[in-house]
Amino acid sequence: MKYLIWIVAMGLWTGCNQQTVDTQQEVNTSTSGRDLVPDATAGRPGSGEADPEEVVDYAKLFYGVPYKFGSSNPEAGFDCSGFINYVYNHFGIEVPRSSVDFTDEGTPVQLARAIPGDLILFTGTDPTTRTVGHIGIIVKNDASGLEFIHSSSGKQASVTITPMSDYYQERFVKVIRIL
Repeated sequence: MKYLIWIVAMGLWTGCNQQTVDTQQEVNTSTSGRDLVPDATAGRPGSGEADPEEVVDYAKLFYGVPYKFGSSNPEAGFDCSGFINYVYNHFGIEVPRSSVDFTDEGTPVQLARAIPGDLILFTGTDPTTRTVGHIGIIVKNDASGLEFIHSSSGKQASVTITPMSDYYQERFVKVIRIL
């Protein structure tokens, strides 16, 4: 029931179809019973300060939100930089709106030293063009591997958590720390 209220509140109720139900069941499963309505008091919203783990936890609330080019609105969907922009702005942290504009932002961090909340930058789908074209938030980086949350236009076509595969390794540009 909490979930249905959240859908209506987010303006996502456009008629129930199986894809929406399946996607939202994934969200319910991935949040392990936590409330899906973002807590307005989490991480000192609007203060310009945030705990990296709180940023990651907040980002995970949008797991399954569809991909939508040019959007930073969870009701419509997110593109990759729109997702980052929305999450960080929730905490009062201004970040660029376009992924390429992150190129000279933050403090560069070695991939091996990346922590949850750091931003990971990739080329677009053509790895030979070394211009930043995709971005995500690191959710873990430990002995079992690195994972990041991002709004993917690919196979998932939604906000998803992805391991650092060979595909992304080839497109990797750098990690930056904003927090």
